Amino acid sequence: MTVQSTQSSSAPYSIEARKARWTKFMTPGGPPGFMFMIRYDGPDDKPDPPPCPPFRHDKKAERVDWALKCYERQLRRTEWLHDDFIPHVTPATGTEIFAEAFGCKVHFPDGSNPFALPLIRSASEVAAVKVPNPFTSTLATLFEIGDELHRKAGSDAVMRTVDIQSPMDIAALIWEKNEFYLGMVDAPEAVKELASKVHDLLTAFLDEWFRRHGVQHVAHYPDYFMNGGMTLSEDEIGSVNAEMFDEFFRDELVALSKRYGGIGIHCCARARHQWDNLRSLPGLRLLNLHASPSGPAEYIRDAFEYFDGGIAQMHYGWAPDGHPDTWPEKFPAGRKIVIDPYAGTKEEALRISAAFRATRERLEAKGMS
Repeated sequence: MTVQSTQSSSAPYSIEARKARWTKFMTPGGPPGFMFMIRYDGPDDKPDPPPCPPFRHDKKAERVDWALKCYERQLRRTEWLHDDFIPHVTPATGTEIFAEAFGCKVHFPDGSNPFALPLIRSASEVAAVKVPNPFTSTLATLFEIGDELHRKAGSDAVMRTVDIQSPMDIAALIWEKNEFYLGMVDAPEAVKELASKVHDLLTAFLDEWFRRHGVQHVAHYPDYFMNGGMTLSEDEIGSVNAEMFDEFFRDELVALSKRYGGIGIHCCARARHQWDNLRSLPGLRLLNLHASPSGPAEYIRDAFEYFDGGIAQMHYGWAPDGHPDTWPEKFPAGRKIVIDPYAGTKEEALRISAAFRATRERLEAKGMS
């Protein structure tokens, strides 16, 4: 099955035009501006895809079928909803995949994503942990799913990456977390050794993943487009101080950014104390922060102010007042911001799209986007 968009490749909101805008937007040193992706899931956008199947190895066929149905729906939407969303196929996964490859057992809770159970509990066990082969470990399932998605959707279909955590975050899944944090103080070299082994597996996997599926991809979360570079979640930095960031986290993030030509980071931890460290990372293309449901919106409002126009921002937990179609000019000036408002009806989605496109054209006419 190959699904093609009927848009002209030269149309302003063709998929290729959207990719070109993302590439320009994410280029370091480029002008400020905004990208927008309208979240609409209304009854007039049928058929609905089936529920996402469990992320089990014996559900490969169901996972592929689900991803293809979602992709078909996304392509249909690009015909009438002109925003910056990039249709993509997704090998949907949870956070467990790399820890599982190291030998962690996986728990599958009802109604939620799977998660890894610890493999080790002490620094003395780190030396015995072996770096698995990504092609013969449980990660082989993901290569099989990715290959099947591209075979059926077409080699030009953009692939969404699997759920990637930082090496330290994956190490914190493999090593029982309470003991892991004690190890940062009592056995820092063992912590670094385990994270280094994770780094070796992660880069071996990603090198092959990008070779097979191309460097143009959609991030696992949130779903922004990258032309080169890599993306990951970095949540454990919320639980350590700024000095420990430098000791345990910085070098691995810098190495990944340099290896793949840039990095996008999602962090759902409350980590204001790490903002200086995040801002200083070379090659940081996009930052996604979250305020927890009970956390103050000021955390996100302040982030939009704090991070300058050199880093694209796509944060959750605060938005300007007023209807979404008034937002583009209410965010702090001189920034690169990704906006993804929700629309309750198709008419509202079209209204927001028209307003955002008019604002973009006005800013471009002024040389500001």
